[in-house]
Amino acid sequence: MLSRRFTAACISIIVASFVMGSCGVDVSGSATTVVPIGPTDFATIPPVQTTLPNTTTTLPPGAIGVEQEYIVQAGDSPIKVATLFGITVTELLAWNGLVSATQFPYPGRKLKIPPSAQVVSTNVQQTTTASPVGKPGCGNRPAGVYEIAQGDSLFVIIKKFCVSMTSLLAANNWSSIDVFLFAGMKINIPPAGS
Repeated sequence: MLSRRFTAACISIIVASFVMGSCGVDVSGSATTVVPIGPTDFATIPPVQTTLPNTTTTLPPGAIGVEQEYIVQAGDSPIKVATLFGITVTELLAWNGLVSATQFPYPGRKLKIPPSAQVVSTNVQQTTTASPVGKPGCGNRPAGVYEIAQGDSLFVIIKKFCVSMTSLLAANNWSSIDVFLFAGMKINIPPAGS
């Protein structure tokens, strides 16, 4: 009696593995399918020429147009410096790669002021020095705003405007490159070479 059950069980296992093997499933449970591929006859398609208008960047009216350096004075705060230059605290912190106002530098340290800044106070002139914008081969394009076109990605944009990924992320206050871009979206572009 026991040997019949054992024999029947063995036969069942052999039959099952034969059936599974013939159906493209191996005994371990993973499916395999073999598809024969013959020669292909694909045509080479030439690249598409763009019909989009030329890229333009703009600065707000009254903007200085070049990145500047500001030396932090005793008693300065993020709000005070941002107000001096007519920008938001978020923009000031992002342009300098700071995450929060608690990272604001001590007196004597330098802060970068974005090109979109405006001189609101006359006593700023003595502590502000313009720094050259751009690096060799990138030109001297100031910062501005860009409208995302169909097919744009962060990597296309940094190549198009000759900017680093870090400066693009900081100019838009993005924490990572996992950003959803869509046609028509407007983003800040830092100056060329930054």
